[in-house]
Amino acid sequence: MQRMWAIIERELRRFRRSPALIIMSLIMPIVQLVVLGYAFGGQVKHLKVGLVDQDHGVPAVRLHELANAVGANANTFDTISYSDLGDAVTDLRDGRLNGVVSIPPDFSRRELAKEDPHVALIEDNTDAFVSASLGATVDGLVSAYGAPTIDDKRIPQTASLDVVEVYPYVPYIQYLLPGSIVMSIFMMVMIGGGIIFVDDKARGLHEGYLVTPITRLELILGFNLSGAIKAVIAGTVLMTIGSVIAGVPNAFDPVRLARLFVVIVITAFALVSMMFLLMVRVSDPLIPRATFGVLNTFLYFPSGAVYPQQAFPGWMRAIAKVDPFTYAVHALKNLLLKNTGFDAIAWDLLYLVVFSIITMTAATLLFRRTL
Repeated sequence: MQRMWAIIERELRRFRRSPALIIMSLIMPIVQLVVLGYAFGGQVKHLKVGLVDQDHGVPAVRLHELANAVGANANTFDTISYSDLGDAVTDLRDGRLNGVVSIPPDFSRRELAKEDPHVALIEDNTDAFVSASLGATVDGLVSAYGAPTIDDKRIPQTASLDVVEVYPYVPYIQYLLPGSIVMSIFMMVMIGGGIIFVDDKARGLHEGYLVTPITRLELILGFNLSGAIKAVIAGTVLMTIGSVIAGVPNAFDPVRLARLFVVIVITAFALVSMMFLLMVRVSDPLIPRATFGVLNTFLYFPSGAVYPQQAFPGWMRAIAKVDPFTYAVHALKNLLLKNTGFDAIAWDLLYLVVFSIITMTAATLLFRRTL
């Protein structure tokens, strides 16, 4: 018992000397409860909907005003007026809109003649949660517009909704694939970058580097490049195998593969730079293992990889604004699910590049020699 207690006492003392590990162990279940509780099942709000009025008649204006009223009160969507349907559809394909409501040129004439006027909803069906919520809301809007003003159930509705899906059916496994690719990059960065880096410091292996004339920037770039190479390999493998498993159309299109590879490389640099910044002053090898779950929760779920961000509360959307996962997932979704070009993901790539530069610079400034 004495020998057994000596081992127990040593481990308890070691645990006590790591307050960060204690905090992570106690706070992690609460963090997961809060983040996961709000990351799934929330009500989708503030969708971006383009409204194209090609009629401009009185009935069309009334429908337009009703759409604005619903958007202002229920906050399910925010309307943006367009004069050209082609411009609205282009923005829809590039991800700047979630849907387009088109009022056809003959809407007012058919409405006044009671000839079954139709309204078209063109939606981005790559996100099933968003398209389902938007479809139900716009259908309810059209139903409210066409409802009789007197209590007579025999009077039919005077307007109906036609739903147009821009893309073929997207299974949920394809919807999850971009997030899985980013997660594989992150896991390789965490294990092959953060954990190994801290373990090497704990074992004294970095002493050999620190007695050489190598500069801090060269040392950090070396660690980042080696970690990024491993992360790129992991992301590329999962991208290739995952595309086949998920049944992504034209999975081996050379142009698409080249674009995906660029996104994976930039994402790997962004995540490995972030990880090095977080671990640059850490010496306890237990810290990166304890923070893995916290980072996973705070980065992966708010990114919109498993559920649309429009359903999140304000504080989670604030996290998503600075989360590099958000921009990597958005870029990969555009390339994998919509097969868009670099124009649709230019802001995502710019953010990840700037994020990499800032975190690498900060890590270089914080890095210090111990000899």
